[in-house]
Amino acid sequence: MDYDYQIAVIGGGSGGLTVAAGAASFGAETALIERKPNLGGDCLHYGCMPSKALIQAAKEVHTSSHYQSFSNEDYDHLFSGAMERVAEAVEDVQNHDSKDRFIDMGIDLYEAEAVFQDPHTLRVGEKTITAKRIVIATGSSPFIPPIQGVDEVDCLTNETIFSLRQRPASMVVIGGGIIGIELSQAMSRLGVDVTVLEGNDTILANEDEEIAGIAQQTASREMNILTNAKADRIEKTQTGVKVVYTKDGVENTLEAEQLLVATGRKANTGSLGLEHAGVETEKGAVTVNASLRTSQNHIYAVGDCNGSMPFTHVAGMEGKIAVSNAVLGLSRKASYEKIPWVVYTAPEIYHLGLTEKEAKEKYGDKLLTFKTKLENNDRFMAERNTTGLVKILTTSRGRIVGAHAVGEGAGEWMQEVGTVQALNKKFQSISNIIHPYPARNNVVSQTSDLYWREKLFGSRVNDLIQWYVKKWR
Repeated sequence: MDYDYQIAVIGGGSGGLTVAAGAASFGAETALIERKPNLGGDCLHYGCMPSKALIQAAKEVHTSSHYQSFSNEDYDHLFSGAMERVAEAVEDVQNHDSKDRFIDMGIDLYEAEAVFQDPHTLRVGEKTITAKRIVIATGSSPFIPPIQGVDEVDCLTNETIFSLRQRPASMVVIGGGIIGIELSQAMSRLGVDVTVLEGNDTILANEDEEIAGIAQQTASREMNILTNAKADRIEKTQTGVKVVYTKDGVENTLEAEQLLVATGRKANTGSLGLEHAGVETEKGAVTVNASLRTSQNHIYAVGDCNGSMPFTHVAGMEGKIAVSNAVLGLSRKASYEKIPWVVYTAPEIYHLGLTEKEAKEKYGDKLLTFKTKLENNDRFMAERNTTGLVKILTTSRGRIVGAHAVGEGAGEWMQEVGTVQALNKKFQSISNIIHPYPARNNVVSQTSDLYWREKLFGSRVNDLIQWYVKKWR
């Protein structure tokens, strides 16, 4: 059968653009389908880029507040300036994902919604196209939980909060995950009175418990955090919203000018007509195997829509694997054991692999845990940023199974551990690398030195060394 395209990509976010660009570079006839006006996906328009621009602006305001007092009028001005800065950052980055760039690669760009007619046929707006292979990369959107009254108020999500231009006096945030805590801290630093409602025992429930505890203690200095708190009902008021919630079995109320719902994401698959293509889903996400193939071998799914790890760098990784498999006929498999993520709060949180609780369940007595408090490192002492911890989890032979840290800039200096793990090197090898003093990543080297202290100086080998020194040296 003759097809219009060798490969059609549905979705112009990080994963989809990676696949489209790669396929075109390999010489495949490629179609890229995006229903929204601009390319770049959620990361560019609603996620990574605007949130990090906002976090940086808020950080600068917070630092300045240590040296001068701001009035409400000052915060109003700083807030609107921060939001304009966010819009400018998104516009600048948008140029890198311009439509012309992909059209110049020879890719046919369709600006419409795609719906499967059969396993190889897509209706794209008013047109119908066929493709030998198809990659679904439709991303995700905010999940709004079925809280009574939530549909009757104008709640904010991570897709709408960046449209604010006037500073709200107060805000209730439902959800203490990554998105909720990052945005809550930024809002607080820009003069908003923030209260976070989190249903779990702690915020950032996917993080290592000890790391999350430090993060919560630090964040509580800047905002009100209520854990074990469940939102039951939301009501509209003359000045904003009222949230009725239950904490520890007791009903309470909160009133605020704005409500931000940050309770997770859901895969964008509902309008694709996947049933016409025979593509299976689970809880709304496209089911894929390790090679990112769906239940139809010629159809792949990458990024948030397949329910793996909801991060832009993961979508990019999956896109590279999918394009090599779809275009070149390879059978590369996606692995998630060596993928880190960062929570861009202050201080930052770095996460790689298993948490200590997970690692103990898997490795038991064979697990080694190495910790260094930032208060014991010269650079952090000098900067007066001593709140934080480095925690590395290894097997008895030094294979890294988990790495976690909370501290100023942790997302940068902890990646050394991720690189060592990705290269299949042992944790103790970092101890042999000379680090410039007093770079922040000295704290990583300092922690790796603990491996030798554990394995050498507390062992029979050290007894033999002492005997040798005393007798022969």
